[in-house]
Amino acid sequence: MSLATARCLALTGAEGHLIDVQVDISQGTVGTFLVGRPDRALQEARDRVRMAINNSVPSWPATRRVTILLTPADLPKSGTHFDLAIAVAVKAADQSPPREGAPDHRVPPGALDDSVFIGELTLSGHLRPVRGVLPMVLAARARGITRVFVPEPQAREAAMVPDMTVFGMRSLSQVVAQLRDEPVPEAPPVEGTASARLLTWRGQELRDEVDMADVEGMEEVIYAVTVAAAGGHHLMLSGPRGAGKTTVAERIPTVLPDLTLEESLEVTAVHSLVGALDALVTRPPFFAPHHDASRASVLGGGTGRARPGEVSLAHHGVLFLDEFPLFRSDVIDSLRQPLEAGEVTIARGEESSTYPARAMVVLAANPCPCGNFHAQAGGLACDCLDAVRRHYQRKLSGPVVDRIDVWRELTPMGSHRGRDPFAVRRTSADVRAVVIAARARQAARFAGLGFALNSAVPSAVLAERWPLPEDGQELLDEAMSRGRLSRRGVTRVHRLALSVADVACHETPDRKDVETALALRTSRPVPVSVLRLAS
Repeated sequence: MSLATARCLALTGAEGHLIDVQVDISQGTVGTFLVGRPDRALQEARDRVRMAINNSVPSWPATRRVTILLTPADLPKSGTHFDLAIAVAVKAADQSPPREGAPDHRVPPGALDDSVFIGELTLSGHLRPVRGVLPMVLAARARGITRVFVPEPQAREAAMVPDMTVFGMRSLSQVVAQLRDEPVPEAPPVEGTASARLLTWRGQELRDEVDMADVEGMEEVIYAVTVAAAGGHHLMLSGPRGAGKTTVAERIPTVLPDLTLEESLEVTAVHSLVGALDALVTRPPFFAPHHDASRASVLGGGTGRARPGEVSLAHHGVLFLDEFPLFRSDVIDSLRQPLEAGEVTIARGEESSTYPARAMVVLAANPCPCGNFHAQAGGLACDCLDAVRRHYQRKLSGPVVDRIDVWRELTPMGSHRGRDPFAVRRTSADVRAVVIAARARQAARFAGLGFALNSAVPSAVLAERWPLPEDGQELLDEAMSRGRLSRRGVTRVHRLALSVADVACHETPDRKDVETALALRTSRPVPVSVLRLAS
């Protein structure tokens, strides 16, 4: 038989497409021809695979025409992870008997059924890890594939996918032996990815050590964080420097529940795309890019193959943008899509990649560039000109901030902070219990609808299935008529009212819940009675 098919996968963003690697060996012009819209790195696979076969499982059909088709042919393909699939397809298509006394390395064509092959080959025939193994294996399982061959260091990553038989291999000769049902030969261990972290730091450990109990005298802020975390709403913290904005933001991940298995696989798959995967991600991720970060690093993109940015790496977690007005204008404007739709689409020429980005976005901003201005304290020591302050605050208005659900103004605490023995301190465990209970109500409410949190409910479905009481709707209509809310703001307060009701253990929002949601949206004081109910 001179025709054989192996399977691999192509990634478009975080979405995997099953690719048939068809190899035909026939008479004709001698050479190797690779077709099916390969990129340059994939074009070079012809030389890599030929040398890998000659040096490990000889020999290459050098006197015949080798045609390699990657189908569907209209889908662009890129990357080096097709090497292994091409190599086993060539060995399955080349059924010429070996020379007398030479070992037989032919692969039975039927051995390639129900399998995908992922891995880069060296010239000696050894395997090297590649990025994106987890989303590729997830896509393979969704299409009925039951076996996957991957480089040995990524066997653990592939095994995260249930009901999948994983073979972690070190070389092409081991893969051929496994397919021939022969003893697997020894091979040197496979090195890790070139992008693996060479340095470690205590950043994650430090986040594990903080607790919401460290925040004293901010009952309104903690309540706002509780409601925002319960419904997955975006949050703005503003106030002079030293008011505690960063302190609160860094503790938000501690009040979020553990990720479900489905959420863990989604987040881990995104991390796999950038080669930053150590194990299954079970806790909500936390990312805080510097305000000088580029658009590509925050939103995704970059030269060559598009990569997910930190807003996608924070999927199902927290993205903290401190000193928000200092971020570049293109970054601020590009946040519209993830804030509204929970995803990022990067389109360049014929390539379009979409990555999930349903993170809880937390913004923090000073009232002026120096950070000392505070209206209630007569300006404190602010020395910014009025024009400079207005220019700075102009970035806190417009379409982006209209997509922020909860606003809180923080005020500097007095000198007694941290030394009040009678202060009420709510631990992260206390707040997390309220958030878990609220999310359980949402899970029951939205069962089978394709979304899990109040912040993700489509506006049409929201108005049809969970309308507000008449007196509550009148409050929002009045606020919109006075210019305090936009039409988008009305919808967002509606969603926020659901979260307020879930935190208060109400079946449906009442007028007081709508009033509380409107206060959270417009940075007005929250009634003390509401704060006590949430304690």
